[in-house]
Amino acid sequence: PFNPTTTIQYAIGSRQFVLLKIFDVLGSEIETLVNEEKPAGNYELIWNAANLPSGVYFYRLQAGEFVQTRKMMLLK
Repeated sequence: PFNPTTTIQYAIGSRQFVLLKIFDVLGSEIETLVNEEKPAGNYELIWNAANLPSGVYFYRLQAGEFVQTRKMMLLK
């Protein structure tokens, strides 16, 4: 659980196009945090959800062929 910010960390092993999006529990896209080609390395970004209601959110990280979805819970 987080309120109102959370840190999302990820690493990529080679230069790849990275797409990181936030979705609500109904699958509606809330925000795109990353949409660009990135060199290999470790990355960390802070997502501020202060303007959103409490609830379950998901982030989907796509880097090349790799896709991962994780659940987050915003509690205010």
